[in-house]
Amino acid sequence: MRPLDGRWRCPRSARSGGEFWPRRHAVGRWPHRCADRPHRTAAGKMSLLRSLRLCLVVRPGSCQLSALGSGPLLPSLQAGLPLLQSPQPWHTFHSGSWLSSASSKELLMKLRRKTGYSFVNCKKALETCDGDLKQAESWLHKQAQKEGWSKAARLHGRKTKEGLIGLLQEGGTSVLVEVNCETDFVSRNLKFQQLVQQVARGTLLHCQNLKDQLSTYSKGFLNSSELSELPAGPECEGSLKDQLALAIGKLGENMILKRAAWVKVPAGFYVGSYVHGATHSPSLRNLALGKYGALVVCETAELKADLGDLGRRLGQHVVGMAPLSVGSLDDEPGGEAETKMLSQPFLLDPSITLGQYVQPHGVSVVDFVRFECGESEDAADAE
Repeated sequence: MRPLDGRWRCPRSARSGGEFWPRRHAVGRWPHRCADRPHRTAAGKMSLLRSLRLCLVVRPGSCQLSALGSGPLLPSLQAGLPLLQSPQPWHTFHSGSWLSSASSKELLMKLRRKTGYSFVNCKKALETCDGDLKQAESWLHKQAQKEGWSKAARLHGRKTKEGLIGLLQEGGTSVLVEVNCETDFVSRNLKFQQLVQQVARGTLLHCQNLKDQLSTYSKGFLNSSELSELPAGPECEGSLKDQLALAIGKLGENMILKRAAWVKVPAGFYVGSYVHGATHSPSLRNLALGKYGALVVCETAELKADLGDLGRRLGQHVVGMAPLSVGSLDDEPGGEAETKMLSQPFLLDPSITLGQYVQPHGVSVVDFVRFECGESEDAADAE
Protein backbone atom coordinates (compact mmCIF):
# COMPACT_ATOMS: atom_id res chain seq x y z
CA MET A 1 0.00 0.00 0.00
CA ARG A 2 1.37 3.44 -1.01
CA PRO A 3 1.95 5.86 1.91
CA LEU A 4 0.17 9.20 1.93
CA ASP A 5 3.41 11.19 1.76
CA GLY A 6 4.26 9.68 -1.67
CA ARG A 7 7.29 7.65 -0.48
CA TRP A 8 7.77 3.89 -0.30
CA ARG A 9 8.88 2.28 2.85
CA CYS A 10 12.05 0.21 2.56
CA PRO A 11 11.39 -3.05 4.41
CA ARG A 12 15.05 -3.55 5.27
CA SER A 13 15.40 0.00 6.57
CA ALA A 14 12.08 -0.27 8.36
CA ARG A 15 13.36 -3.17 10.31
CA SER A 16 16.58 -1.38 11.19
CA GLY A 17 15.51 2.17 11.73
CA GLY A 18 12.15 2.86 10.24
CA GLU A 19 13.56 5.27 7.62
CA PHE A 20 12.03 5.88 4.24
CA TRP A 21 13.50 5.94 0.68
CA PRO A 22 12.30 8.68 -1.68
CA ARG A 23 10.60 7.78 -4.95
CA ARG A 24 13.33 7.69 -7.70
CA HIS A 25 11.50 6.97 -10.99
CA ALA A 26 12.97 3.55 -11.68
CA VAL A 27 16.57 4.47 -10.81
CA GLY A 28 16.58 3.81 -7.07
CA ARG A 29 17.41 0.86 -4.93
CA TRP A 30 14.12 -0.84 -5.76
CA PRO A 31 13.62 -0.31 -9.53
CA HIS A 32 11.28 -3.29 -9.83
CA ARG A 33 8.81 -1.50 -7.58
CA CYS A 34 8.92 1.80 -9.48
CA ALA A 35 9.57 1.08 -13.18
CA ASP A 36 6.10 -0.31 -13.81
CA ARG A 37 4.28 2.61 -12.24
CA PRO A 38 2.85 5.10 -14.79
CA HIS A 39 2.59 7.87 -12.25
CA ARG A 40 4.88 10.88 -12.99
CA THR A 41 4.33 14.28 -11.47
CA ALA A 42 5.11 17.41 -13.49
CA ALA A 43 7.58 18.56 -10.86
CA GLY A 44 9.42 15.23 -10.99
CA LYS A 45 9.76 15.32 -14.76
CA MET A 46 11.08 18.89 -14.72
CA SER A 47 13.58 17.99 -12.01
CA LEU A 48 14.92 15.09 -14.07
CA LEU A 49 15.21 17.24 -17.22
CA ARG A 50 17.10 19.94 -15.32
CA SER A 51 19.54 17.37 -13.95
CA LEU A 52 20.24 15.89 -17.38
CA ARG A 53 20.62 19.31 -19.00
CA LEU A 54 22.95 20.42 -16.20
CA CYS A 55 25.21 17.42 -16.80
CA LEU A 56 25.42 18.26 -20.51
CA VAL A 57 26.38 21.90 -20.00
CA VAL A 58 28.93 21.58 -17.20
CA ARG A 59 32.50 20.96 -18.38
CA PRO A 60 34.28 17.87 -17.06
CA GLY A 61 36.49 18.53 -14.10
CA SER A 62 34.74 21.75 -13.02
CA CYS A 63 32.73 19.99 -10.33
CA GLN A 64 31.58 16.61 -9.10
CA LEU A 65 28.01 15.42 -9.50
CA SER A 66 26.82 11.95 -8.60
CA ALA A 67 24.14 10.17 -10.59
CA LEU A 68 21.61 10.62 -7.80
CA GLY A 69 22.55 14.17 -6.96
CA SER A 70 24.13 13.22 -3.64
CA GLY A 71 27.62 14.69 -4.47
CA PRO A 72 28.88 18.15 -3.53
CA LEU A 73 27.07 21.17 -4.95
CA LEU A 74 28.47 23.23 -7.80
CA PRO A 75 30.39 26.32 -6.67
CA SER A 76 28.27 28.50 -8.98
CA LEU A 77 25.13 26.95 -7.52
CA GLN A 78 26.29 27.88 -4.03
CA ALA A 79 26.83 31.41 -5.27
CA GLY A 80 23.31 31.56 -6.64
CA LEU A 81 24.37 31.90 -10.30
CA PRO A 82 22.17 30.49 -13.08
CA LEU A 83 23.46 27.20 -14.45
CA LEU A 84 21.00 26.23 -17.13
CA GLN A 85 22.36 27.55 -20.40
CA SER A 86 21.58 26.66 -23.99
CA PRO A 87 24.14 24.15 -25.25
CA GLN A 88 26.43 25.53 -27.98
CA PRO A 89 25.80 23.90 -31.39
CA TRP A 90 28.54 21.42 -32.37
CA HIS A 91 29.24 23.11 -35.69
CA THR A 92 30.32 26.36 -34.00
CA PHE A 93 33.05 24.82 -31.87
CA HIS A 94 36.61 25.90 -32.77
CA SER A 95 35.55 28.03 -35.75
CA GLY A 96 37.66 31.14 -36.14
CA SER A 97 36.34 34.46 -37.35
CA TRP A 98 38.12 34.00 -40.70
CA LEU A 99 35.65 31.20 -41.59
CA SER A 100 32.64 33.49 -41.34
CA SER A 101 32.39 34.05 -45.10
CA ALA A 102 32.17 31.79 -48.13
CA SER A 103 35.32 33.35 -49.60
CA SER A 104 37.31 32.32 -46.52
CA LYS A 105 36.11 28.74 -46.82
CA GLU A 106 37.07 28.76 -50.49
CA LEU A 107 40.53 30.00 -49.46
CA LEU A 108 40.83 27.08 -47.06
CA MET A 109 39.94 24.56 -49.77
CA LYS A 110 42.40 26.19 -52.17
CA LEU A 111 45.23 25.93 -49.63
CA ARG A 112 44.39 22.31 -48.95
CA ARG A 113 44.34 21.38 -52.66
CA LYS A 114 47.61 23.22 -53.28
CA THR A 115 49.61 21.82 -50.36
CA GLY A 116 47.96 18.45 -49.69
CA TYR A 117 47.99 18.99 -45.92
CA SER A 118 45.02 18.13 -43.71
CA PHE A 119 42.01 20.36 -43.16
CA VAL A 120 43.01 20.99 -39.55
CA ASN A 121 46.58 22.05 -40.43
CA CYS A 122 45.43 24.31 -43.28
CA LYS A 123 42.84 25.94 -41.01
CA LYS A 124 45.44 26.54 -38.32
CA ALA A 125 47.85 28.02 -40.89
CA LEU A 126 45.26 30.49 -42.16
CA GLU A 127 44.31 31.49 -38.62
CA THR A 128 47.96 32.03 -37.73
CA CYS A 129 48.62 34.08 -40.88
CA ASP A 130 45.35 36.07 -40.79
CA GLY A 131 44.09 34.52 -44.02
CA ASP A 132 47.20 35.25 -46.12
CA LEU A 133 47.45 32.30 -48.52
CA LYS A 134 51.14 32.66 -49.39
CA GLN A 135 52.24 33.07 -45.77
CA ALA A 136 50.02 30.16 -44.72
CA GLU A 137 51.64 27.90 -47.33
CA SER A 138 55.12 28.88 -46.14
CA TRP A 139 54.08 28.34 -42.52
CA LEU A 140 52.81 24.84 -43.36
CA HIS A 141 56.08 23.88 -45.06
CA LYS A 142 58.15 25.15 -42.13
CA GLN A 143 56.07 23.23 -39.61
CA ALA A 144 56.23 20.08 -41.73
CA GLN A 145 60.01 20.41 -42.01
CA LYS A 146 60.33 20.75 -38.23
CA GLU A 147 58.23 17.64 -37.70
CA GLY A 148 60.11 15.83 -40.47
CA TRP A 149 63.54 16.60 -39.02
CA SER A 150 62.34 15.50 -35.59
CA LYS A 151 61.10 12.20 -37.01
CA ALA A 152 64.28 11.81 -39.11
CA ALA A 153 66.40 12.14 -35.96
CA ARG A 154 64.39 9.38 -34.27
CA LEU A 155 64.62 7.06 -37.30
CA HIS A 156 68.30 7.70 -38.03
CA GLY A 157 70.36 4.52 -38.12
CA ARG A 158 67.62 2.19 -39.34
CA LYS A 159 68.65 0.18 -42.40
CA THR A 160 67.60 1.46 -45.80
CA LYS A 161 68.09 -1.36 -48.29
CA GLU A 162 65.10 -0.61 -50.51
CA GLY A 163 64.40 2.37 -52.72
CA LEU A 164 64.61 3.40 -56.37
CA ILE A 165 67.02 4.38 -59.10
CA GLY A 166 65.89 7.43 -61.07
CA LEU A 167 66.97 8.23 -64.64
CA LEU A 168 66.42 11.65 -66.19
CA GLN A 169 67.73 12.89 -69.55
CA GLU A 170 67.43 16.34 -71.07
CA GLY A 171 69.38 17.42 -74.13
CA GLY A 172 72.99 16.35 -73.79
CA THR A 173 72.74 15.81 -70.02
CA SER A 174 71.82 12.52 -68.32
CA VAL A 175 71.64 11.77 -64.59
CA LEU A 176 71.22 8.70 -62.41
CA VAL A 177 70.21 9.06 -58.76
CA GLU A 178 69.60 6.60 -55.95
CA VAL A 179 67.26 7.26 -53.02
CA ASN A 180 66.84 4.58 -50.36
CA CYS A 181 64.08 3.74 -47.89
CA GLU A 182 63.32 0.89 -45.49
CA THR A 183 60.60 -1.06 -47.32
CA ASP A 184 59.57 -1.79 -50.89
CA PHE A 185 56.04 -0.70 -49.93
CA VAL A 186 57.19 2.89 -49.44
CA SER A 187 59.27 2.81 -52.64
CA ARG A 188 55.99 2.28 -54.55
CA ASN A 189 54.40 5.30 -52.89
CA LEU A 190 53.88 8.32 -55.14
CA LYS A 191 55.27 10.72 -52.51
CA PHE A 192 58.53 8.76 -52.40
CA GLN A 193 58.70 8.72 -56.21
CA GLN A 194 58.17 12.48 -56.22
CA LEU A 195 61.15 12.78 -53.87
CA VAL A 196 63.28 10.80 -56.37
CA GLN A 197 62.05 13.17 -59.07
CA GLN A 198 63.12 16.22 -57.03
CA VAL A 199 66.56 14.71 -56.46
CA ALA A 200 66.95 13.95 -60.18
CA ARG A 201 65.83 17.46 -61.14
CA GLY A 202 68.19 19.03 -58.60
CA THR A 203 71.10 16.98 -59.94
CA LEU A 204 70.23 17.85 -63.54
CA LEU A 205 70.09 21.59 -62.78
CA HIS A 206 73.40 21.36 -60.92
CA CYS A 207 75.03 19.67 -63.91
CA GLN A 208 73.56 22.13 -66.41
CA ASN A 209 74.82 25.09 -64.36
CA LEU A 210 78.42 23.91 -64.55
CA LYS A 211 80.33 26.25 -66.83
CA ASP A 212 82.59 24.15 -69.00
CA GLN A 213 83.54 24.05 -72.66
CA LEU A 214 83.08 20.50 -73.83
CA SER A 215 85.33 19.03 -76.48
CA THR A 216 84.62 15.56 -75.14
CA TYR A 217 82.20 14.06 -72.66
CA SER A 218 82.35 14.78 -68.91
CA LYS A 219 81.21 12.61 -66.02
CA GLY A 220 80.74 13.37 -62.32
CA PHE A 221 79.54 11.82 -59.08
CA LEU A 222 77.90 13.22 -55.95
CA ASN A 223 77.96 11.43 -52.62
CA SER A 224 75.19 11.59 -50.02
CA SER A 225 76.32 14.77 -48.26
CA GLU A 226 77.01 16.62 -51.53
CA LEU A 227 73.67 15.57 -52.94
CA SER A 228 71.80 16.69 -49.82
CA GLU A 229 73.14 20.24 -50.08
CA LEU A 230 71.94 20.84 -53.65
CA PRO A 231 69.09 23.36 -54.09
CA ALA A 232 65.71 21.73 -54.52
CA GLY A 233 64.96 23.84 -57.60
CA PRO A 234 62.80 26.83 -58.45
CA GLU A 235 59.54 25.05 -57.62
CA CYS A 236 60.58 24.01 -54.09
CA GLU A 237 62.02 25.86 -51.13
CA GLY A 238 65.32 24.99 -49.45
CA SER A 239 67.71 22.19 -50.28
CA LEU A 240 67.21 18.53 -51.15
CA LYS A 241 67.77 17.56 -47.51
CA ASP A 242 64.74 19.72 -46.60
CA GLN A 243 62.65 17.79 -49.13
CA LEU A 244 64.00 14.57 -47.62
CA ALA A 245 62.83 15.68 -44.17
CA LEU A 246 59.36 16.42 -45.53
CA ALA A 247 59.14 12.95 -47.10
CA ILE A 248 60.28 11.26 -43.88
CA GLY A 249 57.66 13.19 -41.93
CA LYS A 250 54.90 12.14 -44.33
CA LEU A 251 55.86 8.49 -44.89
CA GLY A 252 57.33 7.62 -41.49
CA GLU A 253 60.39 5.67 -42.68
CA ASN A 254 64.08 6.40 -42.60
CA MET A 255 65.38 7.52 -46.00
CA ILE A 256 68.69 8.66 -47.43
CA LEU A 257 69.82 10.41 -50.59
CA LYS A 258 72.55 7.93 -51.39
CA ARG A 259 74.32 9.12 -54.57
CA ALA A 260 74.04 10.62 -58.02
CA ALA A 261 75.97 10.50 -61.28
CA TRP A 262 75.76 12.76 -64.31
CA VAL A 263 77.10 12.71 -67.86
CA LYS A 264 77.31 15.63 -70.32
CA VAL A 265 78.15 15.08 -73.98
CA PRO A 266 78.82 17.46 -76.89
CA ALA A 267 78.07 16.82 -80.55
CA GLY A 268 79.56 13.57 -81.81
CA PHE A 269 78.63 11.66 -78.65
CA TYR A 270 75.53 9.79 -77.60
CA VAL A 271 74.36 8.47 -74.20
CA GLY A 272 72.46 5.19 -74.20
CA SER A 273 70.35 4.47 -71.13
CA TYR A 274 68.35 1.71 -69.50
CA VAL A 275 66.43 1.25 -66.23
CA HIS A 276 65.40 -2.28 -65.30
CA GLY A 277 61.72 -2.59 -64.39
CA ALA A 278 61.18 1.02 -65.40
CA THR A 279 57.91 2.72 -64.58
CA HIS A 280 56.79 6.00 -66.11
CA SER A 281 54.21 8.41 -64.76
CA PRO A 282 52.87 11.47 -66.64
CA SER A 283 53.22 13.49 -63.42
CA LEU A 284 56.93 12.64 -63.06
CA ARG A 285 58.17 14.48 -66.17
CA ASN A 286 59.71 11.64 -68.15
CA LEU A 287 61.49 10.21 -65.12
CA ALA A 288 62.23 6.47 -65.38
CA LEU A 289 62.28 4.53 -62.10
CA GLY A 290 63.56 1.04 -61.31
CA LYS A 291 65.96 -1.06 -59.25
CA TYR A 292 68.88 -0.98 -61.73
CA GLY A 293 70.07 1.77 -64.05
CA ALA A 294 72.86 2.32 -66.57
CA LEU A 295 74.27 5.08 -68.76
CA VAL A 296 76.55 4.15 -71.67
CA VAL A 297 78.61 6.88 -73.38
CA CYS A 298 79.18 6.24 -77.07
CA GLU A 299 81.14 8.15 -79.68
CA THR A 300 79.68 8.17 -83.17
CA ALA A 301 80.49 9.89 -86.42
CA GLU A 302 76.83 10.51 -87.22
CA LEU A 303 73.54 10.34 -85.39
CA LYS A 304 71.50 7.45 -86.74
CA ALA A 305 67.86 6.61 -86.26
CA ASP A 306 68.64 3.32 -84.54
CA LEU A 307 70.92 4.80 -81.85
CA GLY A 308 68.06 4.77 -79.35
CA ASP A 309 67.58 1.00 -79.64
CA LEU A 310 71.34 0.42 -79.70
CA GLY A 311 71.83 2.50 -76.55
CA ARG A 312 69.06 0.60 -74.78
CA ARG A 313 70.65 -2.78 -75.62
CA LEU A 314 74.03 -1.57 -74.39
CA GLY A 315 72.40 -0.41 -71.15
CA GLN A 316 70.74 -3.80 -70.71
CA HIS A 317 74.12 -5.47 -71.12
CA VAL A 318 75.72 -3.24 -68.47
CA VAL A 319 72.87 -3.93 -66.01
CA GLY A 320 72.89 -7.69 -66.62
CA MET A 321 76.65 -8.37 -66.95
CA ALA A 322 77.95 -5.74 -64.46
CA PRO A 323 81.31 -4.99 -66.14
CA LEU A 324 84.03 -3.14 -64.23
CA SER A 325 85.77 -1.49 -67.19
CA VAL A 326 85.24 -0.87 -70.91
CA GLY A 327 88.28 -2.69 -72.24
CA SER A 328 89.33 -2.73 -75.88
CA LEU A 329 88.29 -4.38 -79.14
CA ASP A 330 91.73 -6.00 -79.21
CA ASP A 331 91.09 -7.91 -75.97
CA GLU A 332 90.56 -11.65 -76.20
CA PRO A 333 86.98 -12.83 -75.73
CA GLY A 334 86.24 -13.90 -72.18
CA GLY A 335 83.65 -16.03 -70.45
CA GLU A 336 80.88 -15.11 -68.03
CA ALA A 337 83.48 -14.14 -65.41
CA GLU A 338 84.99 -11.51 -67.72
CA THR A 339 84.88 -7.97 -66.27
CA LYS A 340 85.89 -6.02 -69.40
CA MET A 341 82.75 -4.86 -71.14
CA LEU A 342 83.81 -5.28 -74.79
CA SER A 343 85.21 -8.78 -74.14
CA GLN A 344 82.08 -10.06 -72.37
CA PRO A 345 79.59 -12.32 -74.16
CA PHE A 346 76.80 -10.09 -75.44
CA LEU A 347 73.83 -10.42 -73.12
CA LEU A 348 71.27 -10.80 -75.93
CA ASP A 349 73.46 -13.04 -78.08
CA PRO A 350 76.17 -14.92 -76.09
CA SER A 351 77.66 -16.35 -79.28
CA ILE A 352 79.43 -13.01 -79.91
CA THR A 353 81.12 -10.47 -77.70
CA LEU A 354 79.76 -7.02 -77.09
CA GLY A 355 82.65 -5.58 -79.10
CA GLN A 356 81.67 -7.71 -82.07
CA TYR A 357 78.09 -6.51 -81.72
CA VAL A 358 78.81 -2.74 -81.71
CA GLN A 359 81.59 -2.68 -84.34
CA PRO A 360 79.30 -2.97 -87.42
CA HIS A 361 77.15 -0.07 -86.09
CA GLY A 362 80.01 2.41 -86.35
CA VAL A 363 79.85 3.19 -82.63
CA SER A 364 82.65 3.24 -80.05
CA VAL A 365 81.79 2.60 -76.39
CA VAL A 366 83.95 4.92 -74.28
CA ASP A 367 82.44 4.84 -70.77
CA PHE A 368 79.48 3.73 -68.66
CA VAL A 369 77.82 4.16 -65.25
CA ARG A 370 75.91 1.40 -63.46
CA PHE A 371 73.69 1.78 -60.36
CA GLU A 372 72.16 -1.07 -58.38
CA CYS A 373 69.70 -0.11 -55.68
CA GLY A 374 70.79 -1.08 -52.17
CA GLU A 375 74.27 -2.30 -53.09
CA SER A 376 76.99 -2.00 -50.47
CA GLU A 377 79.20 1.07 -50.14
CA ASP A 378 82.24 -0.88 -51.32
CA ALA A 379 80.47 -1.94 -54.50
CA ALA A 380 79.24 1.60 -55.10
CA ASP A 381 82.75 2.99 -54.66
CA ALA A 382 84.10 0.41 -57.13
CA GLU A 383 81.54 1.55 -59.70
